Amino acid sequence: MDNRLSKRVNEMATSATLAMAAKTRELKEQGIDIIGLSLGEPDFPVPEFIKDAAIQAIKDNYHSYTPVDGYGDLKKAIITKFKRDNNLEYKPSQIVVSTGAKQSLANLTMVLLDEGDEVLLPAPYWVSYADQCKVAGGIPKEIPTSIETDFKVTAEALEEAITPKTKMIIYSSPCNPSGSVYSKKELRKLADVLVKYPDIIVISDEIYEHINFSGGHASMAEFDDMYDRTVVVNGVSKAFSMTGWRIGYIGGPEWIARACNKMQGQVTSGANAIAQRATITALENPPSKIQFMVDAFKERRKLILGLLSEIEGFQTNEPEGAFYVFPDVSYFFGKTLRGKNINTASDFSLYLLEEAKVATVTGEAFGDPNCIRLSYAASETEIKEAMRRIKEAVA
Repeated sequence: MDNRLSKRVNEMATSATLAMAAKTRELKEQGIDIIGLSLGEPDFPVPEFIKDAAIQAIKDNYHSYTPVDGYGDLKKAIITKFKRDNNLEYKPSQIVVSTGAKQSLANLTMVLLDEGDEVLLPAPYWVSYADQCKVAGGIPKEIPTSIETDFKVTAEALEEAITPKTKMIIYSSPCNPSGSVYSKKELRKLADVLVKYPDIIVISDEIYEHINFSGGHASMAEFDDMYDRTVVVNGVSKAFSMTGWRIGYIGGPEWIARACNKMQGQVTSGANAIAQRATITALENPPSKIQFMVDAFKERRKLILGLLSEIEGFQTNEPEGAFYVFPDVSYFFGKTLRGKNINTASDFSLYLLEEAKVATVTGEAFGDPNCIRLSYAASETEIKEAMRRIKEAVA
């Protein structure tokens, strides 16, 4: 801690996924052969039809400041996408485009939370939810789940966690880090609890929507009695492999969208012009255009689960979406591997980096102290070699 810095930033945790990615890059630059399974980034190139749209935008001289909440024709494309893919009706005034879905989430915590407001986080949850809430003055409150329930929260656990201070719940489906997908029936059970507490706002992070192997995507906003209190967060980074293009967006109640527009206008203003123009093309095309990526991830899921099943001590379930596995590694706690004591998931993740030369992320960063996250957004060759190294390191 540095007393010259604000208490806010001194108390903020560093993103565990980004920290591990930085460590991986640093080791690779030293010539060490590290296999990175820590970062949630598709390894596919951006589809050519999207690149072509970006090149055309440059030729068309899209170089000026953009509207704070996004180009009008991009908002129209987002509205069409919501109707086509999710059966959700929005007006332009309900849409805000941001510099990535992460900024969309940060905007929401800043405009909705006051000091002391509680935010429910079904655990495991994405690493940035908790600290974004803390920066806004909120108090993250975890709702534990387990691998036995496929890391999904139950209606009973949700109701038990609600207090008079509860202002918001944030969840992702498909989930980062577990890959769990809530069915429409499961969401309805959660909604049946939430309708009894009309002041609680729901933030539904659906960034992995199209990387879904369960046969269908459901959103809390589809329910008539939840539509006016649910904000859907999405973007193009995962499904279209556009991570560096930094475009995210929300659809939600107009009063919340107006507030996000106001907040963003004082922080970053509008998102990148060229990336917005390319996103129009991405969203106007049907999801079938990127199905080849989803099919590849499904094959990689099968591969990594099969290989993990051969390693003693890794307890896995079958994730239904995203591109992560989240094995329980508590079997190794209290053991000594190659002279190193393993007492936590962080110890184990660091051990795999040092001994197996495989980068993973500790589950403690996601609110689950028994697990680690492995991304299979990597080639089959890398996955096979990473599992071989891990198996050898824990033998």
